[in-house]
Amino acid sequence: MKEYDTITLELSEDIAILSLNRVDKMNALDTQMRAEITDAAGYAGRNARVLVLTGKGRAFCSGQDLSDSGNAASIDLERVLKDEYVPMLRAISDCPIPTISAVNGPAAGAGANLALAADVVIATESAYFLQAFTRIGLIPDAGGTYWLPRQMGAAKAMGAALFAEPISARQADDWGMIWEAVEDEKFDAHWRARAAHLAQGPTQAYGNLKQAVRDSWENGFARQLDLEAQLQGDCGKTRDFKEGVVAFLEKRPARYEGR
Repeated sequence: MKEYDTITLELSEDIAILSLNRVDKMNALDTQMRAEITDAAGYAGRNARVLVLTGKGRAFCSGQDLSDSGNAASIDLERVLKDEYVPMLRAISDCPIPTISAVNGPAAGAGANLALAADVVIATESAYFLQAFTRIGLIPDAGGTYWLPRQMGAAKAMGAALFAEPISARQADDWGMIWEAVEDEKFDAHWRARAAHLAQGPTQAYGNLKQAVRDSWENGFARQLDLEAQLQGDCGKTRDFKEGVVAFLEKRPARYEGR
Protein backbone atom coordinates (compact mmCIF):
# COMPACT_ATOMS: atom_id res chain seq x y z
CA MET A 1 0.00 0.00 0.00
CA LYS A 2 1.28 3.45 -0.89
CA GLU A 3 2.30 5.87 1.87
CA TYR A 4 1.50 9.58 1.72
CA ASP A 5 2.23 12.63 3.87
CA THR A 6 -1.00 14.67 3.66
CA ILE A 7 -3.54 11.89 3.13
CA THR A 8 -3.98 8.27 4.09
CA LEU A 9 -5.10 5.48 1.77
CA GLU A 10 -6.53 2.23 3.11
CA LEU A 11 -7.55 -0.68 0.90
CA SER A 12 -9.66 -3.49 2.34
CA GLU A 13 -12.31 -5.77 0.81
CA ASP A 14 -12.16 -3.89 -2.51
CA ILE A 15 -12.86 -0.54 -0.79
CA ALA A 16 -10.27 2.23 -0.98
CA ILE A 17 -10.66 4.91 1.71
CA LEU A 18 -8.79 8.12 0.94
CA SER A 19 -8.72 10.37 4.01
CA LEU A 20 -7.54 13.96 3.93
CA ASN A 21 -5.08 14.25 6.79
CA ARG A 22 -3.97 17.81 7.50
CA VAL A 23 -6.01 17.98 10.68
CA ASP A 24 -4.24 21.07 12.04
CA LYS A 25 -5.26 22.94 8.84
CA MET A 26 -8.81 21.54 8.73
CA ASN A 27 -7.58 19.48 5.75
CA ALA A 28 -6.93 22.56 3.61
CA LEU A 29 -5.66 21.76 0.14
CA ASP A 30 -2.03 22.54 -0.62
CA THR A 31 0.13 21.59 -3.59
CA GLN A 32 1.33 18.34 -2.06
CA MET A 33 -2.14 17.22 -1.00
CA ARG A 34 -3.55 17.84 -4.47
CA ALA A 35 -0.79 15.74 -6.03
CA GLU A 36 -1.28 12.96 -3.50
CA ILE A 37 -5.06 12.87 -3.99
CA THR A 38 -4.53 12.64 -7.74
CA ASP A 39 -2.09 9.76 -7.35
CA ALA A 40 -4.18 7.91 -4.76
CA ALA A 41 -7.40 8.19 -6.79
CA GLY A 42 -5.60 6.68 -9.78
CA TYR A 43 -4.23 3.87 -7.63
CA ALA A 44 -7.69 3.16 -6.20
CA GLY A 45 -9.22 3.08 -9.69
CA ARG A 46 -6.79 0.31 -10.64
CA ASN A 47 -6.91 -1.72 -7.43
CA ALA A 48 -10.33 -1.32 -5.78
CA ARG A 49 -14.01 -1.51 -6.69
CA VAL A 50 -15.14 1.64 -4.84
CA LEU A 51 -13.34 4.79 -3.67
CA VAL A 52 -14.39 6.75 -0.57
CA LEU A 53 -13.09 10.28 -0.01
CA THR A 54 -13.37 11.59 3.55
CA GLY A 55 -11.54 13.73 6.08
CA LYS A 56 -9.81 13.11 9.37
CA GLY A 57 -10.57 15.33 12.34
CA ARG A 58 -13.58 17.60 12.59
CA ALA A 59 -13.55 18.92 8.99
CA PHE A 60 -13.89 17.39 5.57
CA CYS A 61 -11.90 20.12 3.82
CA SER A 62 -11.66 23.86 4.43
CA GLY A 63 -10.65 24.61 0.82
CA GLN A 64 -7.49 26.13 -0.60
CA ASP A 65 -4.65 26.66 1.86
CA LEU A 66 -4.05 30.36 1.29
CA SER A 67 -0.69 30.14 3.06
CA ASP A 68 0.57 27.45 0.68
CA SER A 69 2.53 29.81 -1.57
CA GLY A 70 3.47 32.53 0.89
CA ASN A 71 1.66 35.71 -0.13
CA ALA A 72 -1.87 34.63 -1.02
CA ALA A 73 -2.45 37.72 -3.18
CA SER A 74 0.44 36.72 -5.45
CA ILE A 75 -0.76 33.18 -6.21
CA ASP A 76 -1.13 32.48 -9.94
CA LEU A 77 -4.64 31.09 -9.58
CA GLU A 78 -5.05 30.17 -13.24
CA ARG A 79 -1.88 28.09 -13.21
CA VAL A 80 -2.76 26.38 -9.92
CA LEU A 81 -6.24 25.49 -11.15
CA LYS A 82 -5.06 24.16 -14.51
CA ASP A 83 -1.95 22.34 -13.31
CA GLU A 84 -3.04 21.06 -9.90
CA TYR A 85 -6.83 21.16 -9.45
CA VAL A 86 -7.83 19.89 -12.88
CA PRO A 87 -5.81 16.64 -12.64
CA MET A 88 -7.11 16.03 -9.10
CA LEU A 89 -10.75 16.63 -9.99
CA ARG A 90 -10.51 14.58 -13.18
CA ALA A 91 -8.91 11.70 -11.25
CA ILE A 92 -11.98 11.58 -9.01
CA SER A 93 -14.69 12.40 -11.54
CA ASP A 94 -13.29 10.08 -14.23
CA CYS A 95 -12.39 7.26 -11.84
CA PRO A 96 -13.64 4.01 -13.43
CA ILE A 97 -15.12 2.77 -10.14
CA PRO A 98 -17.93 4.30 -8.04
CA THR A 99 -16.79 7.17 -5.83
CA ILE A 100 -18.34 8.35 -2.57
CA SER A 101 -17.61 11.55 -0.67
CA ALA A 102 -18.25 10.84 3.01
CA VAL A 103 -18.43 14.43 4.25
CA ASN A 104 -17.65 14.18 7.95
CA GLY A 105 -17.65 17.92 8.69
CA PRO A 106 -17.46 21.38 7.12
CA ALA A 107 -16.67 21.46 3.39
CA ALA A 108 -15.79 24.97 2.25
CA GLY A 109 -14.61 26.59 -0.97
CA ALA A 110 -12.65 24.17 -3.12
CA GLY A 111 -13.26 21.56 -0.42
CA ALA A 112 -17.00 21.69 -1.02
CA ASN A 113 -16.51 21.26 -4.75
CA LEU A 114 -13.98 18.47 -4.25
CA ALA A 115 -16.75 16.60 -2.42
CA LEU A 116 -19.20 17.24 -5.26
CA ALA A 117 -16.82 15.66 -7.79
CA ALA A 118 -17.69 12.21 -6.42
CA ASP A 119 -20.56 10.15 -7.80
CA VAL A 120 -22.40 10.10 -4.48
CA VAL A 121 -22.12 12.54 -1.57
CA ILE A 122 -23.14 11.36 1.90
CA ALA A 123 -22.84 13.93 4.68
CA THR A 124 -23.22 13.85 8.42
CA GLU A 125 -26.06 16.12 9.58
CA SER A 126 -23.68 18.42 11.44
CA ALA A 127 -21.68 19.11 8.25
CA TYR A 128 -22.23 22.08 5.96
CA PHE A 129 -21.18 23.24 2.51
CA LEU A 130 -19.92 26.76 1.89
CA GLN A 131 -19.14 28.45 -1.42
CA ALA A 132 -16.89 30.98 0.27
CA PHE A 133 -15.27 32.42 -2.83
CA THR A 134 -17.00 35.80 -3.13
CA ARG A 135 -15.97 36.57 0.45
CA ILE A 136 -12.44 37.11 -0.89
CA GLY A 137 -13.34 38.47 -4.33
CA LEU A 138 -13.30 35.20 -6.30
CA ILE A 139 -15.77 33.00 -8.15
CA PRO A 140 -16.47 29.34 -7.34
CA ASP A 141 -13.82 27.12 -8.88
CA ALA A 142 -12.70 23.48 -8.57
CA GLY A 143 -15.75 22.58 -10.66
CA GLY A 144 -18.24 24.55 -8.58
CA THR A 145 -19.79 26.42 -11.50
CA TYR A 146 -20.26 23.07 -13.24
CA TRP A 147 -21.64 20.90 -10.44
CA LEU A 148 -23.84 23.35 -8.55
CA PRO A 149 -26.36 24.28 -11.27
CA ARG A 150 -26.60 20.66 -12.38
CA GLN A 151 -27.23 19.32 -8.90
CA MET A 152 -29.36 22.04 -7.28
CA GLY A 153 -30.61 24.18 -10.18
CA ALA A 154 -29.49 27.57 -11.43
CA ALA A 155 -31.46 29.64 -8.89
CA LYS A 156 -30.09 27.86 -5.82
CA ALA A 157 -26.58 27.73 -7.33
CA MET A 158 -26.52 31.48 -7.92
CA GLY A 159 -27.76 32.22 -4.42
CA ALA A 160 -25.24 29.87 -2.85
CA ALA A 161 -22.39 31.47 -4.81
CA LEU A 162 -23.44 35.12 -4.48
CA PHE A 163 -24.33 35.15 -0.78
CA ALA A 164 -21.64 32.65 0.30
CA GLU A 165 -23.78 31.39 3.15
CA PRO A 166 -23.39 27.95 4.73
CA ILE A 167 -25.74 25.27 3.42
CA SER A 168 -26.47 22.63 6.04
CA ALA A 169 -26.21 18.99 5.09
CA ARG A 170 -29.96 18.58 5.58
CA GLN A 171 -30.65 21.56 3.32
CA ALA A 172 -28.21 20.23 0.73
CA ASP A 173 -30.09 16.93 0.83
CA ASP A 174 -33.46 18.64 0.40
CA TRP A 175 -32.16 20.71 -2.54
CA GLY A 176 -30.69 17.70 -4.37
CA MET A 177 -27.13 18.95 -3.94
CA ILE A 178 -26.08 15.68 -2.26
CA TRP A 179 -27.43 12.15 -2.07
CA GLU A 180 -28.24 12.05 1.64
CA ALA A 181 -27.63 13.54 5.08
CA VAL A 182 -27.24 11.04 7.91
CA GLU A 183 -27.51 11.40 11.68
CA ASP A 184 -24.06 11.95 13.18
CA GLU A 185 -24.09 8.84 15.35
CA LYS A 186 -25.02 6.65 12.37
CA PHE A 187 -22.81 8.35 9.79
CA ASP A 188 -19.67 6.19 9.89
CA ALA A 189 -21.48 2.86 9.81
CA HIS A 190 -23.84 4.14 7.13
CA TRP A 191 -21.28 5.25 4.55
CA ARG A 192 -19.25 2.12 5.15
CA ALA A 193 -22.32 0.00 4.41
CA ARG A 194 -22.99 2.02 1.26
CA ALA A 195 -19.39 1.49 0.14
CA ALA A 196 -19.57 -2.24 0.86
CA HIS A 197 -22.74 -2.50 -1.22
CA LEU A 198 -21.06 -0.91 -4.23
CA ALA A 199 -17.87 -2.93 -3.76
CA GLN A 200 -19.92 -6.11 -4.16
CA GLY A 201 -21.74 -4.91 -7.27
CA PRO A 202 -21.23 -5.17 -11.05
CA THR A 203 -18.25 -2.83 -11.32
CA GLN A 204 -18.11 -2.58 -15.10
CA ALA A 205 -21.83 -1.76 -15.25
CA TYR A 206 -21.23 0.99 -12.68
CA GLY A 207 -18.45 2.42 -14.83
CA ASN A 208 -20.64 2.38 -17.94
CA LEU A 209 -23.47 3.99 -15.96
CA LYS A 210 -21.15 6.81 -14.92
CA GLN A 211 -20.16 7.42 -18.52
CA ALA A 212 -23.76 7.39 -19.73
CA VAL A 213 -25.00 9.87 -17.12
CA ARG A 214 -22.07 12.27 -17.54
CA ASP A 215 -22.24 12.20 -21.35
CA SER A 216 -26.01 12.80 -21.30
CA TRP A 217 -25.40 16.44 -20.32
CA GLU A 218 -23.77 17.06 -23.68
CA ASN A 219 -25.64 14.61 -25.93
CA GLY A 220 -28.86 15.03 -27.83
CA PHE A 221 -31.56 12.36 -27.40
CA ALA A 222 -30.62 10.33 -30.46
CA ARG A 223 -26.92 10.34 -29.60
CA GLN A 224 -27.68 9.32 -26.03
CA LEU A 225 -29.80 6.39 -27.22
CA ASP A 226 -26.90 5.21 -29.37
CA LEU A 227 -24.53 5.50 -26.41
CA GLU A 228 -26.92 3.54 -24.19
CA ALA A 229 -27.10 0.77 -26.77
CA GLN A 230 -23.32 0.61 -27.07
CA LEU A 231 -22.67 0.59 -23.33
CA GLN A 232 -25.49 -1.87 -22.66
CA GLY A 233 -24.03 -4.15 -25.30
CA ASP A 234 -20.73 -4.05 -23.45
CA CYS A 235 -22.47 -4.88 -20.17
CA GLY A 236 -24.27 -7.79 -21.82
CA LYS A 237 -20.93 -9.44 -22.61
CA THR A 238 -19.75 -9.50 -19.00
CA ARG A 239 -19.72 -12.44 -16.61
CA ASP A 240 -21.54 -10.24 -14.11
CA PHE A 241 -24.54 -9.89 -16.43
CA LYS A 242 -24.74 -13.65 -16.84
CA GLU A 243 -24.45 -14.11 -13.08
CA GLY A 244 -27.14 -11.49 -12.47
CA VAL A 245 -29.60 -13.25 -14.77
CA VAL A 246 -28.91 -16.69 -13.28
CA ALA A 247 -29.21 -15.32 -9.74
CA PHE A 248 -32.52 -13.67 -10.61
CA LEU A 249 -33.91 -16.90 -12.04
CA GLU A 250 -32.65 -18.92 -9.09
CA LYS A 251 -34.03 -16.34 -6.66
CA ARG A 252 -30.73 -15.82 -4.84
CA PRO A 253 -28.36 -12.87 -4.31
CA ALA A 254 -25.97 -12.35 -7.20
CA ARG A 255 -22.25 -12.93 -6.60
CA TYR A 256 -20.62 -10.31 -8.79
CA GLU A 257 -16.93 -10.44 -9.60
CA GLY A 258 -16.66 -6.91 -10.96
CA ARG A 259 -15.97 -8.18 -14.50
